[in-house]
Amino acid sequence: MSRFLKNVWYQAGWSRELDDAGQIARTIIGQPVLVFRNADGTPGAVVDRCPHRLAPLSAGRIADGVVTCGYHGLGFSGSGACVRNPHGPITSALHIAAYPTVERHRAIWVWLGDAAKADPALIPDLGFIDQTPESAQVTLAMPTAADYRLLVDNIMDLSHADFLHATTIGGIMVEARKTSRVEDGKVIATWDARDCVPPPAFRPMVHPAECADIWTEVTWHAPAAMVLGTSAVPAGQTQAPGDIAWTLHNMTPESATTTHYFICSTRPFLLDDAEFSQMLNKALRQAFEDEDKPMLQRQQLSIGNNDIDDLNPVLLPIDAAAVRVRRQMAALLAAEAQ
Repeated sequence: MSRFLKNVWYQAGWSRELDDAGQIARTIIGQPVLVFRNADGTPGAVVDRCPHRLAPLSAGRIADGVVTCGYHGLGFSGSGACVRNPHGPITSALHIAAYPTVERHRAIWVWLGDAAKADPALIPDLGFIDQTPESAQVTLAMPTAADYRLLVDNIMDLSHADFLHATTIGGIMVEARKTSRVEDGKVIATWDARDCVPPPAFRPMVHPAECADIWTEVTWHAPAAMVLGTSAVPAGQTQAPGDIAWTLHNMTPESATTTHYFICSTRPFLLDDAEFSQMLNKALRQAFEDEDKPMLQRQQLSIGNNDIDDLNPVLLPIDAAAVRVRRQMAALLAAEAQ
């Protein structure tokens, strides 16, 4: 059975990536995909492969909503229709696969399964991104040589922060009160640390208090989009909605052992504090790029081409949320396979 769902929305990239480069070329669940803007400005996505000699269309040029193959000059619209053949008539054989595409929450989403089932309402609600000015965001696209499920496990079990991110955001998760549950097909995990010494990344939010109450919650949406909310307030103070910072962790599988990891960290406070933005940007990049990514890639090398579950890993209580996610995914994959 495939480890990838098809009838779901996958993030192909950020809108800014598309606007800066004029295209997004990525392999998603083994399929080469090219995203570009149609003549009306909306995004379109097609298979990144010319039907003539199978050259990647992303190696050509894009103008006025048409991608022209750089090898022999055939042109295609975002609908997959061949609109230019310098060598003869346009036949039905020249039509290429096109995929439903939606631009939402400053991201580009593609659907590689049954187009009739591509309901935009199935895209997770990430309205916190739209409501946050870019000055209060940290946005990353981080290719990672690891199975997307290992990356999901990493976010659903945040106890690793105390060891892998000890100098930035760790130090409170192992002792925090932990709960997890399944709700409407989503898996929700919560960590509640009371009267704790805040890690360095949290200290500006509670200064001058010495101790803090820090709350963290992760909500998993199939197949691999996770919304992480966290707040830090002086110990004993009631948390308010304006205290919560939301971050998207979204894993788009490239292959069985490689993943496109998309991150967007937002905050509703200190919106114009450039010094805090610089500090947070540095801390998050250190945590994700310099700490998480190398460890996950080493983990994948250790596992090789095996499925981690086939190697019988020892499970601990901290794995409860990740196990719930894997069970939900197994049920969804089985249902789709039928």
